[in-house]
Amino acid sequence: MATNIGIMDSAYFVGRNEILGWINDCLHLSLSRIEEAASGAVQCQMMDMTFPGVVPMHKVNFDAKNEYEMIQNYKVMQEVFTKLKITKPLEVNKLVKGRPLDNLEFLQWLKRFCDSINGGIMNENYNPVERRSRGGKEKSVKGSSKVSKSLQTNNMHQPPPVTTSNKTFCPKQVKSHAVGGGSNSSAEVQALSKELEDLKLSVDLLEKEKDFYFTKLRDVEILCQTPELDDLPIVVAVKKILYATDANESPLEEAQECLNASLGLEAAEEAQGEEAEF
Repeated sequence: MATNIGIMDSAYFVGRNEILGWINDCLHLSLSRIEEAASGAVQCQMMDMTFPGVVPMHKVNFDAKNEYEMIQNYKVMQEVFTKLKITKPLEVNKLVKGRPLDNLEFLQWLKRFCDSINGGIMNENYNPVERRSRGGKEKSVKGSSKVSKSLQTNNMHQPPPVTTSNKTFCPKQVKSHAVGGGSNSSAEVQALSKELEDLKLSVDLLEKEKDFYFTKLRDVEILCQTPELDDLPIVVAVKKILYATDANESPLEEAQECLNASLGLEAAEEAQGEEAEF
């Protein structure tokens, strides 16, 4: 099981649209935003689909509006993780805030994890709508009141799974009905809003990647500042690279020359020492 996935794993570069398409396809939903899954109900049902009978679906609240209600869903998820010995930490305080990046990262991990079970082949006999309506009550995933209405309608009519060819266009179709009349100006505003949201997600991911590499460089710098290692040739060469200020020229060549010179000097000293013995 892919329970521990590094932050630079390819799983975390899966796009938002692919994640939404995966959820909508598997669970017969029509989510158009990542934050619509913030309540944890979707995640619980994906685990229910992957591990039939393990998730107590009657405890999952698909109508969760408030944070304390969403937390109960994540408690169910944590119980499932404990039962399956999954060590992935659940950052509930972040997820229930509905921030796109936090929820996207968790869903990216979840997709990778589910894909690692049985080669990603889901149970064809699984009926997601029926599993969501345990006890005869239709329920809807709640991220907001607007989200509730769209998903409740989705559950009542039970549309077919979203195919690869229409994953991208499904959110736009849902929104076009909402504007009533589908004026060009409204459609353009919605398209630009979605594009802006995508750009924000991209910036957030790039910022996280930048911080990841900066932390590594900082660790190297701290190591090089160890007094006992300060005069070692390799440390001197690394520092030349770390502290180079000219962005137009690579300091690698100078660092290599410095290292080679130091190594050559040491070799000469050893040779002199051997001659002295004779």
